[in-house]
Amino acid sequence: MIATVGPCLPYDLLEATGRNAGPLSWHLDRPTARADEWLESKFPGWARSILEDWAEGRFDQHSSVVFSRADDAAQRLYYYVCELQRRGLIGGPKALILDVAKIPRPSSEAHTIEAVRRLARELGLDDEALDAGIAAANRKRETGVPPQEGPACLLVGTPPPQRLLHEAIDGAGFVPVGRTLAEVWADPGPAVEEGSGDPAVAIGRQVHRRSDDRRGFGDVAGSAVDLARDCAAQAAVLWFGEEDEVRVWSLPQVRDALSQAGLPLLVMTRRDEAARDGAPDEIRQFLEGLKS
Repeated sequence: MIATVGPCLPYDLLEATGRNAGPLSWHLDRPTARADEWLESKFPGWARSILEDWAEGRFDQHSSVVFSRADDAAQRLYYYVCELQRRGLIGGPKALILDVAKIPRPSSEAHTIEAVRRLARELGLDDEALDAGIAAANRKRETGVPPQEGPACLLVGTPPPQRLLHEAIDGAGFVPVGRTLAEVWADPGPAVEEGSGDPAVAIGRQVHRRSDDRRGFGDVAGSAVDLARDCAAQAAVLWFGEEDEVRVWSLPQVRDALSQAGLPLLVMTRRDEAARDGAPDEIRQFLEGLKS
């Protein structure tokens, strides 16, 4: 099986292998003594958990793991895994990286297409297999998510690594609208062109053009407002984890845009990613207060 770490990966290429295991899992409630010896303090807990489980052999059932360069923590974790394997300190699956470039210009797109070609060669995939992977992935994309009923609360900022914040919103009588980190990583993105004659180009273009709020090339505030309107949100929670030093720079723009849209806001910055700081209670109190 082939697992992944990070966003904006070529879902269609992975489907073409017939061995797509999806993102690696993490457990924020388990000790990470070995990983703590190797990683700096600003690595997020999900990265520590992944490295700890890797060192313990919990991922040995995978033949390889594909990391994304679209996420700083994911790409840094890739280099640590490679170095620790080189030194014989850990074993486990082969670590690969997709050198995805996100700058909106032709050279960046060409760089990403070549990265897709390299990964396809590494995994032994020809054009016929890639075409089949695109068709299979597009069929899966056609399966939509059933709509949920009830007042919606937008959850934006850092994608939380677990569902505790979503559960708090749900517990207050609102429908949470916002993805967890695992859902962001598993997102296949928009449909990829079929029958293009060069499937690596089609996949590479889709990967390059996909929205990535960690690189700052998209309209994060506008996207948040669009999402709020699409779901008819009645409130919004802006939550940023302590280790997220990228997305938090968009906070003023997102906050102002949602305020101008008339949404009641709860802004939460530098928060504990495992929600051990009382964040779920704060969210419930905020939303329940809107009903009174």
